[in-house]
Amino acid sequence: MTSQTMDPGLERPFNGEALLGRLFEQTLGAFELFNVYIGERLGLYRALAADGSATPDQLARRAGIGPRYAREWLEQQATAGILEVDDPSAEAEFRQYSLPLGHREPLLDQESLGYAAFMPRYIVSVGGAMPALLDAFRTGSGVPWDRYGDDMRQAQAAANRPLFLSVVGQEWLAAIPDVHHRLAADPPARVADLGCGEGWLSIGLAAAYPMIRVVGVDADPASIEAAERHASEANVSDRVSFELGDAVGLGRGEPFDLVLIFEALHDLSRPVEVLRAARELLSPDGAVIVVDERTADAFTGMALDNPIERFLYAVSTTVCLPNSLAERPSAATGTVIRASTVDRYAREAGFTSTDILPIEHEMFRVYRLNP
Repeated sequence: MTSQTMDPGLERPFNGEALLGRLFEQTLGAFELFNVYIGERLGLYRALAADGSATPDQLARRAGIGPRYAREWLEQQATAGILEVDDPSAEAEFRQYSLPLGHREPLLDQESLGYAAFMPRYIVSVGGAMPALLDAFRTGSGVPWDRYGDDMRQAQAAANRPLFLSVVGQEWLAAIPDVHHRLAADPPARVADLGCGEGWLSIGLAAAYPMIRVVGVDADPASIEAAERHASEANVSDRVSFELGDAVGLGRGEPFDLVLIFEALHDLSRPVEVLRAARELLSPDGAVIVVDERTADAFTGMALDNPIERFLYAVSTTVCLPNSLAERPSAATGTVIRASTVDRYAREAGFTSTDILPIEHEMFRVYRLNP
C-alpha cells in the first residue's frame, strides 16, 4: 500500500504526509484557541490593553491569576504572535508584554464586525458536549441545546451581535423598499423575531426604526433571560419584548407586518410548521424574511478551497444536526441548508415562491418568502 493515491474525479493526490501535517496544524490551532479562550474569559487581554503593557507579576495582580500561569500564558501568546514582548532576552520576570493595536479590535471590540475572541467558545463547548455527541452518533438520538452550555449560547450571540446591531436594520432592511417604508411609518409596525436567541436582532431593529414594536421568541430560557437583560441595558424594553416559546403561540394576538427568522431555520426540528405559523402571523401586506447559511448549490465532494462549506459541515455534525434531532419528529436539516431546501420548506408551508434578495454577505443568504 502506498500513502498516496489519486481520486480519478479530482486530479489531486490524497497524500498521507500532507494529511499528517494538516492535522498537526489543526491540533496546534485548537490548543492556541484554548489559550485565547483563557485570555478572553479571564480578562487578560483587557487588563493588558488598559495599562499598555505588563510583566507577568503585573498581569497576575491586575487580572487576579497565579503569577506562574501569567508568565507561561504571556510567553505562549508571544510565541503565537498574538502579543508583543519588548525584549525576549530579558529575565522572565522583567519582560514587558503588550497587546498590539492591530489585535485590539478582534480581541476586545464586541461591537465590531471584526470581533473574533468569541470563537474559541465554540470549541470549548463542543469539547464539553462530546460524550453526548458520541452517544447521539451511536444511537441516532440528539443533543439538546442546553447540553452545550453557556459557551455555545454566548458564542452564537457574540458572532451575530455586530451584524444584527449595525447592519441588518440600517442596510439590509433599508434595501427592501416596501419593508423599509412600513417600518418607518405610522402606525407603528409590529415585528416578530423568531428564534431570537439573546435578542440582538430585536434590539438592533428597534434602534434602526424607533417606532416599531418587536416581539422576540425563543425556546431557550437562558437566551430569553439574556435578551431581556440586553434590551433593558439598551433602553428599548418599552418597545422590545421577549417570549419563551415558539411561533405558534404568537398567533393569538394582532398580526405582524414583518416576520424574521435569522440563522435559525436550519436548527428547527419542524421548520415547515414554523414557516406555516410565520405565514399565519402576517398582516395582509406583511413580509417574511429568512436569513440562513450561504451554502454551495449542491454537494461537491472535496472542498479544500471552500472554507465556508467546510466550516458549515463541521458545525453541522457537531452542533446543528444533533440539536435538531433532540426533538422529534425532526426534519434533520443540519447547518448546510441549501437554497433549494429553503424553497421546498416554504412551498410546503403554503408560500407561493421564494426570492433570494440581492444582499451580499460572505456567510449568509437573504430570502423573501412570498405568501
